[in-house]
Amino acid sequence: MSVLDKATQHFRSKLDGSLTAVRVDEWDSTIYFYPTTPLRDESSILKLQNEGKTVEALVQSLIVKCRNADGSKMFAAADRVTLMNEVDPKVIIRIAGQINGVDMDTVEEIEKN
Repeated sequence: MSVLDKATQHFRSKLDGSLTAVRVDEWDSTIYFYPTTPLRDESSILKLQNEGKTVEALVQSLIVKCRNADGSKMFAAADRVTLMNEVDPKVIIRIAGQINGVDMDTVEEIEKN
């Protein structure tokens, strides 16, 4: 087995894992997400971050990563405008921090800015 085969097998095993849950009391909902996501999903988030579009990157994190209990996507790309303009930014920042594994000090710094 080649190193690439081992690497892809390792990643598949992470993707086959169970969903992690985050309770969002403000929305009376539970958001689910996979702890690991494919690089193609992460790339859209990283691109926005590199362009200095931090808020857009946080919203993109929710669109790409948030799932319903059955594993289906919770948000569609078309929800971006609503998430950006009609949803409490502090809640979005907190959820994005939790699903991206960001420590709370970093989340507080993002909220200040």
